[in-house]
Amino acid sequence: MASPVKISVVTDKSKVASANAKDRAFPLEWTRNIGIAAHIDAGKTTTSERILFYTGAVHKMGEVHEGTAVTDWMEQERERGITITAAAISCAWNASYGPWKGIKQRINIIDTPGHVDFTAEVERSMRVLDGAIAVFCAVAGVQPQSETVWRQANKYGVPRIAFVNKMDRTGANYFRAVSEMREKLKANAHPLYIPIGQEDNFNGVIDLVQNIAYLFDDTKDPLGMEPVTAEIPAEYAAQAKEYREKLIEAVSDFDDVIAEKYLGGEAITTEELILAVRKATVSMKFVGVVPGSAFKKKGIQRLLDCVVNYLPNPLDLPPMQGQNTDGQPVEAVVDDNAKLAGLAFKLWTDPFVGKLVFYRVYTGTLTKGMSLYNPRTRRSERVSRLVLMRAMDREEIDKAYAGDICALVGVKDVITGDTLCDEDFDIRLEPPSFPEPVIAMSIEPNSKADQEKMGTALQRLVAEDPTLKVKTDPDTGQTILAGMGELHLDIIRDRMKREFKVEATSGKPQIAYRETVTKLADGEGKFIRQSGGKGQYGHVVVKIEPNEKGKGVEVINEIVGGVIPKEFIKPATEGILEGANNGVVAGYPVVDVKVRIVDGSFHEVDSSELAFKMAGIFGFKEAMKQAGPILLEPIMGVEVTTPEEYAGDLMGDINRRRGAIQGMENKNGATIINAHVPLETLFGYVTDIRSLSKGRASASITPSHFEQVPNSLLAKIVESSVKAPART
Repeated sequence: MASPVKISVVTDKSKVASANAKDRAFPLEWTRNIGIAAHIDAGKTTTSERILFYTGAVHKMGEVHEGTAVTDWMEQERERGITITAAAISCAWNASYGPWKGIKQRINIIDTPGHVDFTAEVERSMRVLDGAIAVFCAVAGVQPQSETVWRQANKYGVPRIAFVNKMDRTGANYFRAVSEMREKLKANAHPLYIPIGQEDNFNGVIDLVQNIAYLFDDTKDPLGMEPVTAEIPAEYAAQAKEYREKLIEAVSDFDDVIAEKYLGGEAITTEELILAVRKATVSMKFVGVVPGSAFKKKGIQRLLDCVVNYLPNPLDLPPMQGQNTDGQPVEAVVDDNAKLAGLAFKLWTDPFVGKLVFYRVYTGTLTKGMSLYNPRTRRSERVSRLVLMRAMDREEIDKAYAGDICALVGVKDVITGDTLCDEDFDIRLEPPSFPEPVIAMSIEPNSKADQEKMGTALQRLVAEDPTLKVKTDPDTGQTILAGMGELHLDIIRDRMKREFKVEATSGKPQIAYRETVTKLADGEGKFIRQSGGKGQYGHVVVKIEPNEKGKGVEVINEIVGGVIPKEFIKPATEGILEGANNGVVAGYPVVDVKVRIVDGSFHEVDSSELAFKMAGIFGFKEAMKQAGPILLEPIMGVEVTTPEEYAGDLMGDINRRRGAIQGMENKNGATIINAHVPLETLFGYVTDIRSLSKGRASASITPSHFEQVPNSLLAKIVESSVKAPART
């Protein structure tokens, strides 16, 4: 039985849904909000640049290696050839075939970073996108960060198509990449196009939906503007027929018309197959795959056709879910004429206009000069200006409609994840969630003049980046900066110098360890003070036990019979959570424990919220001491790609770093080593492996999990944490 996915196919502007405002340039049906996400160096930014060129948004293609990419506008991005911050940009495309052929569609694109240190940019982008292009390297296939961004897209229910890039490179293998998507990502991936040739001979693609070929000619058409449409070459006819059959069979689960015709052996029209693929894609249970080479300007127009034909518009997706003040579910139904609600998903400090708030409108129409209500602060703020972003260029607009992504100027008290809505619309949309920092370092200004500037700089940078944490260590007075990796913190320090003119010296990076417990234990906390007048009395009995991995600290109230009055349960809970900020092994945050408040007592006169908060802290600490506390260290997933002759040396190096080899495979003459290695041993690792391999090996490092610190290292870590704590 086919899936009940509903999609809107409107080819006449006079027939667009009543949800559209009359004066919007692109109806909701002709709007696509997409992201481009992948592992580092898979070619996301080059793909974005080609899309901008072919859609006419730019007239000269930017190149990452030349530092001219439009979406890589930061100085650090152009110097290093990597994407650091997600860039939003708008363009329009006329599909060359399908129901929307010749109808210009608005495509809002967010180009996201591939480096794991900037995973927050991907996380918050995925939260507000309707669809995504997942880019894979035809040589490397599915890489570690490919898996991370795939999980992020699954988490936020983002339908996607896959673009297998770099088909011109030595070792490219399209069908192996598709196979890895199925094996490693558990994706129902099927080619929408198959390549004609690969490596140096990649000179065309076969469209399995239309049953035609597109041929590229580097000599006559070096910019790839007009690929030649032709019949499928005879030597590819059997392969094209086989993969078209597989595609039809795969999408028949999502479309009754296709299912009946397929079972009855009837011919299926191009338009019927397009709609079936679209339904399957929107269902999140199917991924169409397209081959190409962004650098060599091959296949990008076909990818754009797929964006229009197969990725959803805002009306195709279920309404965004939120909650009202009472915690009851509320929907933000996509409609220009409804009450306004949207999500602030990113903050950026612009040198010319100040704070920019990137905002996705889910429902309603936002007008310049409007006041927006923030349920978190319970205050309204006025939007002085509205802008559409083109990387760092801005276009002033008067209105933004449902489904639009824009930037707000003038709102001040806003953080990433805030809902901004009409005051009479009681809704809070779910904010994106972000991983905890894994590395910290101390940072000190070089002069007194830099001290105040550093405070301002860090305040702005923390507001922009939810994975960046700053705190002052109470024991040393040092400012501690915590983030996702060495590169992350290095970029932050560089930005402080360039953007805020702050000269600062950083200390040696420190690991963000965690603590947890291994068994069940009881603890009793009493806070009693008598000093003549009114005293203080709080008494709490708790039980602590290990919790599931990833659950954090869970506090459960099991008080019966009023032995602790209701008004003191909350402060006792707050005390327990505060106590968990600093564990008993080495003072690091506690994770994955379940604490139950089971007993206690109170004094009718002397009991207070403060007393019960202190009792909660004491009770937690005592219980944890009895519960077999252990110290946990972050373990990283490391994937090393190296020529075979260096594999032995690199594996020996991993073993010396307390790493555990998880597996090895050979791909295109290169050896790929997968290992789990403690973060503590990985500082400077990329430089070291280059030395060991004469510059021919590369590594990808991603957070994996936490493991117990070996006893042989425990004393050393505890001692160093007392001398220079980094409680992050």
